[in-house]
Amino acid sequence: MLRVLAVDDEKPLLEELLYLLRSDPRVHSAEGASDATEALRRVTRALESGPEGPDRIDVVFLDIHMAGLTGLDIARLLAGFARPPLIVFVTAHEGFAVQAFDLKAVDYVLKPVRPERLAEAVRRACAQLGGPAGAPAAAASGAPERSQAPAAAGARPAPQPPQPLSSPHRAVPEVTVADRAADQIAVELGGVTRFVAIADIAYVEAQGDYARLHTDGGSHLVRIPLSTLEQRWAARGFVRIHRRHLVALGRIDELRLDAGTTSVRVGAAELQVSRRHARELRDLLMRHATG
Repeated sequence: MLRVLAVDDEKPLLEELLYLLRSDPRVHSAEGASDATEALRRVTRALESGPEGPDRIDVVFLDIHMAGLTGLDIARLLAGFARPPLIVFVTAHEGFAVQAFDLKAVDYVLKPVRPERLAEAVRRACAQLGGPAGAPAAAASGAPERSQAPAAAGARPAPQPPQPLSSPHRAVPEVTVADRAADQIAVELGGVTRFVAIADIAYVEAQGDYARLHTDGGSHLVRIPLSTLEQRWAARGFVRIHRRHLVALGRIDELRLDAGTTSVRVGAAELQVSRRHARELRDLLMRHATG
């Protein structure tokens, strides 16, 4: 069974990749690294522990565009070791496939990552290491990945016509966060789409280009800006209280004023209210209470 390391500097995407890898029965363990320095430190430790050591890494799943060293840079450095781990690139960019396979990459998987496509990359890694590969998952989709190349090490992929991407940095398609109906929003985890009732959402937290939807039962991550949700859900009683938070007015349990700072309690969460939003929020709560 494989021991793998996944490297991506976008935490939500790293968590998603780890979730998929850990769901594969051919993967013994999957650990994550959020930057090149941490990745190289882990691989160096793995190589020092030996092929049967407790820190062994068989395959590294590498993003390409990262701060500092890129995934291609990391692969070049690893190629200098006597027994480097196998490399699978996982990226939103189609244009680096030739360079990737010149670096003896096992596979080149495009984001957004489909579970069956990632399973095919795992199969190829298993086959190259001589372990049980299992059934090719790509067959389930009925068509190969558009940037897929032969499994032979060092093989150069056949040219493929590029498919347009609305944004080169997009990792989760906009359709995964489009409203299925007026009262629901779709969220995706591990290739499974779930529909969350907007009425169940207590507050929303900005996380970079993403937004985390908090409900009584947990939280869900979607790739959509907080400002977009603010506009879309204003008529549903969601109000901006901070640059990081959007709250359902009806879910606010308490408004607290302490030494010139304002906060609200939403269930078990206490959220700060910025000064520029404090007065408007107090007025809205008064109208809501008397209306």
